[in-house]
Amino acid sequence: MKWVYIVAGIVLFIQFLILPNSAPESLEMSIVETVVRETGIPNAVSGIIFRNRLYDTIFEVVVFTIAIMGANFLLANETPSHKIHSFTDQPSIVLARLGATISALVSIELAIRGHLSPGGGFAAGVAGGTAIGLVAITSSPEWIQGIYKRWYAATWEKISVLVFIVLAAITLVGIELPHGELGALLSGGIIPVLNILVAVKVALGSWAVILVFTRYRGLF
Repeated sequence: MKWVYIVAGIVLFIQFLILPNSAPESLEMSIVETVVRETGIPNAVSGIIFRNRLYDTIFEVVVFTIAIMGANFLLANETPSHKIHSFTDQPSIVLARLGATISALVSIELAIRGHLSPGGGFAAGVAGGTAIGLVAITSSPEWIQGIYKRWYAATWEKISVLVFIVLAAITLVGIELPHGELGALLSGGIIPVLNILVAVKVALGSWAVILVFTRYRGLF
């Protein structure tokens, strides 16, 4: 009986290779064009993430928030590390801070123009978190912790999440801002704002995780 299953599997595999795609190419193009037209932005991926499947994106942001809270909760009862590992040689410090500058600029670019070109809030947040991490491994823990508290980064992170959820809920209800001119920087309605909020959330959340692991693990 197993030979019947094997033959059937081989025949089915050959069918996938030989038979043409049943979905016409024009249909694929029409889907992309529909997304671009409905969202008012050239980047159809951002349009899908922040409009067509915005419900899923809300929970992705919430899951990321819960992960950060979990890191703080699980390590809260541990003894802080007495030894912090970081770069001490000057060439490594210069290269790391140069990389941090580039990552920060890329983060800003992706956050502001993510609805026009490849990129978006999540990618911008990762680039921003990378920049913060590169600065952290070349600086004293006290200094980086002091900046985190001085600029109320934890508070801004929570505010960005709450504002994102509120704006996303308003969008899901059906209330949208004017799309503007397609391809312009100020276009896409609420999507650019959601992009920036996600970027801020991911970058500041990554900063919080870096501080936690630095304090309790001595690593970045």
